[in-house]
Amino acid sequence: MLEMFLYAIAVAFSPGPVNILGLNQGMNNKTADSISFFSGISVAMITLFTFFGFTGEKFIKKEYLFYISLVGSFYMFYLARKIFTSEVDIKTDQNFKKLAFKDGFLMQLFNPKGMLSCLPIATIHFPANNITGTKILLISLILSSIAFSSPLFYSIIGETFNKMVSSNKFINIFNKVMSILLVVVAINILKDHVVLVFLGINEY
Repeated sequence: MLEMFLYAIAVAFSPGPVNILGLNQGMNNKTADSISFFSGISVAMITLFTFFGFTGEKFIKKEYLFYISLVGSFYMFYLARKIFTSEVDIKTDQNFKKLAFKDGFLMQLFNPKGMLSCLPIATIHFPANNITGTKILLISLILSSIAFSSPLFYSIIGETFNKMVSSNKFINIFNKVMSILLVVVAINILKDHVVLVFLGINEY
């Protein structure tokens, strides 16, 4: 059981699209306003953990990851554009485009890395620890709280750093850098899970 939680924590807190966005929200002083976004991420993880916990890999064939990755990467492009085009005024803070529950839910639901991190927990650790029936729901809820806390942690770090910054220009440049990093993540997902699979170079 401890091994399962350590794995979940390591995966959740490693750099990735969700944590990049969490950091970005914090840098824009939007940690409190982003709770719904983080909740969307958490609900998506509950959905994945319970689905895989009850069905295993029965209904999700590995080749489906091709289409999931395609949708997920393009949604990340959309969020990156949303951040890139935001212009922030620290004094008024009126123009930053907030991320909502829907953004967190859809991005995490179609994030192949999130799905691939759920599979070994639900299909290996759950049976090994005799987690069945209602226990699946309980453990999924606990695991989803880790998924909620990781972008929140990054956001708090970003907001702490934000307090030392008083330049609109710096924050706006930071937003653009974060959006570019998100684009890089999306491109890597496309490359690893779509292009290479399509060309037959990479197999699941």
